[in-house]
Amino acid sequence: MQPVNLRKWLLRAEEPDEEGIVQLSQELNIQKLTAQALILRGIVNKEQGIEFLRANLSALPDPDLLPDMTIACARLEKALVQGEKIAVHGDYDVDGITGCTLFVETLRAFGGQVEYHIPLRLKDGYGLSADAIRHAHEHGCSIILSVDCGVSAQVEADFAAELGLDLIITDHHQPPDHLPVCHALVNPQLTSGTSPWKDLSGVGVAFFVLIALRRRLRENGYFSTRKEPDLRQGLDLVALGTIADIVPLGGINRLLVRSGLQLLEAGTRPGIAALKRVADVKQVTSGVVGFRLAPRLNAAGRLEDAALGVKLLLGDDPQDIEPLAEMLDGFNRDRQKIEQQTLLEAISQVEKLDQPDRYSLVLSSPNWHSGVIGIVASRLVERYHRPTVLIAFENGLGKGSARSISGFHLYQALSRSAEPLAGFGGHAMAAGLSIAEENLDDFKVAFEAAARSQLSATDLLPMLYHDGEVALSSFNLSVLKELEMLNPYGVGNPQPAFISRNCQVLAPRILADKHLKFDIEENGCRVGCIAFGQAGKFDQLGGDVDLLYRPGINQWRGKESVQLQVVDFRASGCCNDE
Repeated sequence: MQPVNLRKWLLRAEEPDEEGIVQLSQELNIQKLTAQALILRGIVNKEQGIEFLRANLSALPDPDLLPDMTIACARLEKALVQGEKIAVHGDYDVDGITGCTLFVETLRAFGGQVEYHIPLRLKDGYGLSADAIRHAHEHGCSIILSVDCGVSAQVEADFAAELGLDLIITDHHQPPDHLPVCHALVNPQLTSGTSPWKDLSGVGVAFFVLIALRRRLRENGYFSTRKEPDLRQGLDLVALGTIADIVPLGGINRLLVRSGLQLLEAGTRPGIAALKRVADVKQVTSGVVGFRLAPRLNAAGRLEDAALGVKLLLGDDPQDIEPLAEMLDGFNRDRQKIEQQTLLEAISQVEKLDQPDRYSLVLSSPNWHSGVIGIVASRLVERYHRPTVLIAFENGLGKGSARSISGFHLYQALSRSAEPLAGFGGHAMAAGLSIAEENLDDFKVAFEAAARSQLSATDLLPMLYHDGEVALSSFNLSVLKELEMLNPYGVGNPQPAFISRNCQVLAPRILADKHLKFDIEENGCRVGCIAFGQAGKFDQLGGDVDLLYRPGINQWRGKESVQLQVVDFRASGCCNDE
């Protein structure tokens, strides 16, 4: 099977009419280009535009609308008032790490006695741990509070009940047909189909639990003798976990992340400041969080102990924090080396497949590290545009990570392919599974059948979405700074991208053996371009080209200029996508 090189360029949504663009532009006092981008993101009237651009936390919905919220908060209130010990059980990814940190530091600020547990990826696996439940019981805890896990933990919930522990599950993963029996289960996936909550991250759910709990405590006079914590100070954790978990950044998540990014930029949390230093981060954006900060936290859980990430985020002593940040940075470098080797081995397997027309990829090896296979699966999706599952086997048992493409609901597909599996869980775009080695071939057949039933040949062609065709002269620093109001970017709110056609390429060159840098000219307007990771397409820069790009501001030696980050380019007139 060969990598997919051709990509189809499509307008992000139905083309807006000129009258609607002009009206929104005038109502919001913004440029037409910005109005067009908003309309293509579903922001079609003045009220929606004001709410989107202001992104005010006052617009957050009532947390008590989430299922079992009042039950969960009543039990937590009782624990705080009576001095009961609470055990927080997180997960080993960034969402679980930040959610655990948020619960621990805030419940302690409320005056609670709180301990925490993060499972070891290689030893414990995903989800609630029976050993952790037993440990909590032995150490006098009466409540276990999960974050980012638990919705599938029927056996563990029964075990907690046998020990007399009250289990409060807060999770955001797709629920199974049979839910665990527990004291309370707060999961936005259990709300109605029209609910605004569906896309919350695990740490986002935790944040709303704490909002509801603080309100309950306040109404009952709990803070009359103690300081009431400012929950906004935890939004840096919410932003970090939400971005890292790749949930859509519209609606509620946009409100949370936009405020949280400001705290991450300020770096008032000592652990965040140390993490920014080792990652050489000067300015925080959603992209920087996703590609620079989150991977260093994730590396602890992938290769060592994710609890180190919680320790870093909770810490306030520089003598402890600085070595921890350096350690996480070292883990990240090790992770990159292991990831690269695994990727090369996986590509080799794909190239040897005797079925080049497969709709899915299921690859495995006893030599792979289960901590990196999710990242490598994402790389393979980018390369081959197929739903991909990578499985690391050890002693006949496999742990798998799956990543999907648009139009293929991964959790539903695994549900249809579940017979050979020992277990699975996840979302539409990412999931995990476990499987015995003797069942691998049966799973490959079942998963391929699920892919073929849900996908067409057209779905296997990558789509690049844009916000319209524009002239290069449309861009100046004022326009670009206004477009930045659409931040933060991510799934559900992509960075604006545009097309310009029949552009002349000037002064092309290769940077660092990987990137392309060149200028383009259209009707006398000349603009600089950077195409990251596209050095292999240098020979395609001859003649006029069409480009799909994200416009931005380049800062160099104190000067600002327009620069286009090229996503894709091709010879002018070679394709007709629309």
